[in-house]
Amino acid sequence: MTTEIPLDSPRSHTTTLAGTPKGAAICRRIARRQLAVWGLHSTHTESFYSALLIVAELAANAITHGRVPGRGFELHLTITTTAHRGTTLRIEISDPRGDKLPALPTVHAPNAQSGRGLTLIDALCDRWGTIPRHPNSKTVWAELDLTDAS
Repeated sequence: MTTEIPLDSPRSHTTTLAGTPKGAAICRRIARRQLAVWGLHSTHTESFYSALLIVAELAANAITHGRVPGRGFELHLTITTTAHRGTTLRIEISDPRGDKLPALPTVHAPNAQSGRGLTLIDALCDRWGTIPRHPNSKTVWAELDLTDAS
């Protein structure tokens, strides 16, 4: 059984954060709080935890690979309902490094300590990708389908 997210609830949230480990931690807390406010923790539990993992990985990538000193990154969460896809949660993290686009690794070293984040994101979400943003920046996005279109 799928419970619909109330249409009268706020459906979009954007926050700009420092491009630091503390900024990434705050990003995770903000996402957790906002998704809980929207009711995902009780109505779409698996999607709630998948979304939190995706936010954590994208925020970590933003501060590790997308960092430019003195510039932050942005978290944008949106829930939309369309006839085509049903209800979808879209997670976007924008960073100031448009020249460093993410790509799925083709080979993983067995004992590597990093390099699996995008593989995890790819496994958890229904779709993901990148889009260019204003000069020299990018947005990495991931979508989770919360309900099927009827």
